Amino acid sequence: MDHSSDEEIDASGSDSEMEEYENEAYEELKDGKLRVKISDESFACPFCPQRKRQAYLYKDLLQHATGVGKSRSEKRSTKEKANHLALVKYLEKDIPAAGSTSQPVGETDPHSDCSHVEKIDVSQSEMDNCEDKSYEELKNGNHQVKISDETFTCPYCPTKKRKRDYVYHDLLQHATGVGKSLSEKRTAKEKADHLALVKYLEKDLAAAGSSSQPAGKTENLSGCSQNDKFVWPWTGIAVNLPTRRAEDGRFVGESGSKFRDELKRRGFNPTRVHPLWNFRGHSGTAIVEFNKDWPGLHNAISFEKAYEADQQGKKEWFSSSGEKSGIYCWVARADDYNSNNLIGEHLRKIGDVRTISDLIEEEARKQDKLVSNLTNVIETKNRHLKEMELRCSETSASLNILVQEKEKLLHAYNEEIRKIQTGARDHFQKILNDHEKIKSQLESHKKELEMRGSELEKREAKNESDRQILSEEIEKNAVRTTSLDLAALEQQKADEDVLKLAEDQKRQKEELHKRIIRLEKQLDAKQALELEIERLRGALNVMKHMEDDGDVEVLRKMDVIIKSLREKEGELNDLEALNQTLIVRERKSNDELQEARKELINGLKEISNRAHIGVKRMGELDSKPFLEAMKRKYNNEEAEDRASEICSLWEEYLKDPDWHPFKVVMIDGKHQEIIDEDDEKLSRLRDEMGDEACMSVTASLIQVNEYNPSGRYIISELWNYKEGKKATLGEGVSFLLNRWKALKRKREGKN
Repeated sequence: MDHSSDEEIDASGSDSEMEEYENEAYEELKDGKLRVKISDESFACPFCPQRKRQAYLYKDLLQHATGVGKSRSEKRSTKEKANHLALVKYLEKDIPAAGSTSQPVGETDPHSDCSHVEKIDVSQSEMDNCEDKSYEELKNGNHQVKISDETFTCPYCPTKKRKRDYVYHDLLQHATGVGKSLSEKRTAKEKADHLALVKYLEKDLAAAGSSSQPAGKTENLSGCSQNDKFVWPWTGIAVNLPTRRAEDGRFVGESGSKFRDELKRRGFNPTRVHPLWNFRGHSGTAIVEFNKDWPGLHNAISFEKAYEADQQGKKEWFSSSGEKSGIYCWVARADDYNSNNLIGEHLRKIGDVRTISDLIEEEARKQDKLVSNLTNVIETKNRHLKEMELRCSETSASLNILVQEKEKLLHAYNEEIRKIQTGARDHFQKILNDHEKIKSQLESHKKELEMRGSELEKREAKNESDRQILSEEIEKNAVRTTSLDLAALEQQKADEDVLKLAEDQKRQKEELHKRIIRLEKQLDAKQALELEIERLRGALNVMKHMEDDGDVEVLRKMDVIIKSLREKEGELNDLEALNQTLIVRERKSNDELQEARKELINGLKEISNRAHIGVKRMGELDSKPFLEAMKRKYNNEEAEDRASEICSLWEEYLKDPDWHPFKVVMIDGKHQEIIDEDDEKLSRLRDEMGDEACMSVTASLIQVNEYNPSGRYIISELWNYKEGKKATLGEGVSFLLNRWKALKRKREGKN
């Protein structure tokens, strides 16, 4: 069964799946389907790929299986972790005795020895109690740690070895290194005391640590001179690494990544550990690489001091004091670089010998060059700023001139409209007065004819001829009375028409007051003249009916009415000509204002600001609700891609003129268009993405339908963000002037 080609399963598998895979792999191991034990001392991992499979000791294989099984890396699948956990279970339950014989005689593992010493010295619970007790003693002031504001000491190191000039960071590094040390020379009591010191420094002296941090780049590097020659990039050397002889006779050892992780846990932060190999295999030495910056050098020096404190530094390694045990480490310097061995050859390949002062000078040169380049960039930006200020001042001057001309035109136009309105009102009043006068005259004529009819009736009894004459006169009088009644009816109809026209005029005046108040008065005057003409024509018709009476006075009044009618028609023509002139002038003013508004919008587009006056893209779709909806379903990277695709799709829907999700309803007696909530696309969007995404689309639809219903594309509009409405040209100009004045004051303040 080849597990190297098993299909990977998502790392987020459920616990039940994990347990099922683990039980299945454990049964296969128990049944002997998978080979684990190669010999009495050699074991293999059956779940690793064949090309990466190697021979392990019992303890190493147990550590490997535990590390993979409990790994949090996303690169490890659920099945792979479950298989290795099954291997741990199999090693501990079914072949535990093999572990006691898997350690070769003569080979020593410093890590296992250290763990053994710790178990003999004190248990884990006793070590925790010892740490708590030491921490309470430090809090109560039983031990002196802080010497001055920037100087600290370690109360647990022997007096003859105690260094009394630690800065906060160095003491914290020292205590952490000793507390987490794996050296067999350190007792559990000594480690517990130093861990208590770490806890005391982090909790109770954190403020002092922040003030004791050195300001310079090299002040942290106590114990080394700026003229010391180091291998750069900063490099450490590790020797006496544990190795063992494999079946092919070559020496093998643990990977550099494991030693690197151990150093990281101790706070030294190496970037890489590179074991050195020769023709015999693993040489037992390794190169520890650190970052190239000053913190990297500080980590390297702390790394060296920690091993010196454990009596496992360079000096102890080169001393001739018997057999060496454990790992010895130090920072690579010039003598290591020039040595004729495997370490020297590798150091000459990867780096060079530099002093701290040389690096400081080189960094200073780079800094000076950077400052020079930045100075040139700032000068260029200042020139561009002055050019922009000049353009802004020119634009502001042009806007001021336009505003002044606009105010003059508005003042002249309003004055002229006021005069026209006054004249029209006086003329309309005069027409009403004339109408009342003619009406009273007709009433008097009617009464006079009625009196003459009564006189003729009294003379009826005379003789036959008189009676016939009287009858004829009565018939004539009846005809005249009928004519007068018709005239009165026509006059009454004319009065009603006048009242209706007046009411219509008043209603139209109220409806058009919000749009064009200046033209309204002109239309009223025009209608009044037409009314006067109609009235005069009606009066003329009345007079024509009365021509048969042969009344000279009536004929004279007809001539006057005809003359007045011609004068009114002339005035009407003059008013129409004046009205056309004003309309042309108003259109020209509106065109100029629209051009000014467009220029203002284009100018504000180039100015990035967060003020209350700006340019708003009407109909633009807000993508934030779509992104939030996608984040609830996918991870961040995939959610952004999905949200971008859906936003692009709905932007195309918004541009489609065939899609019109509106309906007309009656609101307050008026027909209005509102969003059709039952639209198929909107309903599907609400179900899939939520109400916020649907509200974003409907808001864009309303804006497009209001500002650009024919084109259905996004347009820019001058907007008042403070009041949430379309900004006027005056508000935009005022905002631009205020911004220019503020910029001018700022420039004057700098000068």
